[in-house]
Formats: sequence, structure tokens, C-alpha cells
Amino acid sequence: MTLFLASFFLVLGLMHGYVFLKARAAFLFGPGTGVPVALAMLCMVLAPVASRILERQGAEGAAGAVSWAGFLWLGFLFLLVVALAAVDLYRAAASLAGFASGRPLAALVPGAKTAFLVPLVLSLAASAWGFHEALDVRTERVVIETDRLPAHVERLRICQISDVHLGPIVRGDRLARMLRIVRQENPDLLVSTGDLVDGPAARLPGLLEPFRDIRPALGKFAVTGNHEFYAGLEQALAFTREAGFEVLRGEARDLGGVLTLAGVDDPAGRGFSLKGHSDGERELLAGLSRDRFVLFLKHRPLVEEGSLGLFDLQLSGHTHRGQIYPFNHIVDLYFPRSSGLHDLGRSHLYVSRGSGTWGPPMRVLAPPEVTVIEIVNRKNTTH
Repeated sequence: MTLFLASFFLVLGLMHGYVFLKARAAFLFGPGTGVPVALAMLCMVLAPVASRILERQGAEGAAGAVSWAGFLWLGFLFLLVVALAAVDLYRAAASLAGFASGRPLAALVPGAKTAFLVPLVLSLAASAWGFHEALDVRTERVVIETDRLPAHVERLRICQISDVHLGPIVRGDRLARMLRIVRQENPDLLVSTGDLVDGPAARLPGLLEPFRDIRPALGKFAVTGNHEFYAGLEQALAFTREAGFEVLRGEARDLGGVLTLAGVDDPAGRGFSLKGHSDGERELLAGLSRDRFVLFLKHRPLVEEGSLGLFDLQLSGHTHRGQIYPFNHIVDLYFPRSSGLHDLGRSHLYVSRGSGTWGPPMRVLAPPEVTVIEIVNRKNTTH
């Protein structure tokens, strides 16, 4: 956690420094303008810390305002840095091409002001689009055929939510949009694959009630994500259970003789010296009967080689599909299976893009989703 925070603030500081230097080159402002701009940027760097402090002090309204300001700026800043870097690469390539050809290409190289204003406008437009896209919760449908369901069960419908990140930003209308889909689908089972909560603000009044009136026949189950540990595990577990979920922590449940459900903690628990994390995944799965469909819940979309064939379908999240393009390309380096359905041969993996947002309340080319999985009994399927 300490390494993550140090890296986060280092990168955030470098991003602000880069934008400051590009702005100064474009507008040639002196200390009279530069100092207030630098101080404003410093406030934005510290906004996430200030929000957490205000949360812990019980100043939830102020924490929410600071979170919104800081994270909206963070999303815009990321897009601006990407756009500025793209223009810098273009300018460098054009200059090199002119040098190599012996023909000046000055007309193709934008000046410092244009090189700042064009990315600025594009980033503002992309931020507005990203804010809209984060509210557009999609319904993703997946069908899995199996011969491991009892003969009397034709199909099961499972709804998956993931990476909701309930807190000062994801609440109210944003939560209602996700759960409206769940209610419309009327699933047999509802699962949350981690990061349901994100900070003490998850205890704000009104966030529990929307979950409580959803009562699938086979129940509601959840596993921890990394943010449950960051936010405070006991508080996160208490909220999840009060919302009606049973949390699986290296455990399995027989759901009415229809299927077996297993789940493990996120490995972030290891950093907190807590029992019940994902060590022992293989042993857990190996002890389950293979005569019945095994649904496995695990926050991160990583599959242990020794676990293949011990489950039928693993549901995961964590990646957000990068959340804001082009961050997905970095995510893909760590999680090659970062979204969608993957046929692993003896098992399947489905990775949700996530239902909420972390940090900036925006998504660019990675819309949020509620996943509807239909487990279809192959014995009753006519071809």
C-alpha cells in the first residue's frame, strides 16, 4: 500500500509538472501567474488525501465536494497529458523528418501555443464524453452451456456486479442505474466480485437500502477486492453483509443442490497479515465435487494453472478495462485477459469492466457494465 501511494503521488506530481511547463511555454507567464497556478495544482495533488482526512473526521459533505473536484481534475489531467504527449511526439517526428530530408517542415510543426490549446480542447471534450459514458451502464450477456446442472434445471441466470466503489462519488443515481438492471433481469443469483466499497463514506445513509430489496432465490454472495482492505476490512465486510451479501473468504457453498459457489479473498490481504486470503485456492477447488457446476468468484482475473479444470466459470473484475483510454494498454501488460469471456479449455473466465468508477467519475471507451450470465443445461438443449 505504501509503495502504491508513493508511486501514485510521484506520477501525479510529474503529470502536473509536465502540464505546468507546457502551459508556461505556451503563454510565457511569469511568477505573478505561475505561483498561483502552481499552488492550485498542489491543492489538486493533495485533494485525495484531504478527502480521506475529511471522511475520517465525519465531514462527509466536504469530503464529497473535495473528491468530486479532485477526481474530475485527475481524469481531465490524464487525458491532457496523453494529448500533450501525442502532440510532442508528432512535433518531434516532423522535425526529425525535416532534418533527415533536408527540407524544413516548419509549416507542419505547430507552435507552442497551438500545441497546448488543441490538446486542451480535445481533453475537455473527452472528459465531458467520459463523464457521460460512466453513467451509461451496459448490460453484457454471456451464455455458458454445461452438462453439470441437474436435469430439472433448464437454466440459471446470474447477475454480476463488480468494482462498484461505493463512496462519495458512486452513490445515489449511479448506484440506482446498476441495480435497476439487476431488478429487471430478476436473477437466480447475484454476485459481487470485489471492490463493492471504497472508504468510510460507504456507510452513508441510503446506500444499504437499494441492495436489501433484491432477494434472488439462490442468494447474494460477494468476495473481497483490494479496496475492501484499503478502506478498512471490518467496516467493508460489515457493510457488505448488512447489504445482504454473504462474503466468501476461501469458502464454498452448495446452492440448493443446483451449483457449487466458491470464492477467495483478494491477495491484498497478505499485506495486512490477514487470514482468509487467496492462498489455498487450488486446495479449495480440488475439494469440490466435479459432478456439479462450479462457479468461482475471484477479484483479479488471474487463473492459477493448477486450478484449471477445477471450476467451470470464474467471474472476476479489478481491471476496469483501463477505465480511461489509453490506460487500458498499461492494464493489458499486467492482466492479458482484461475484459470479456475467455475460453481456457477446461474452464471459462469472464472479466467485468466494472460497474462503477474508481477515482475520476468518467470512463472513456470502457463503459460500465452489469453482467448477465445464463448457465444453460446442455442436456435440455435441442440443436
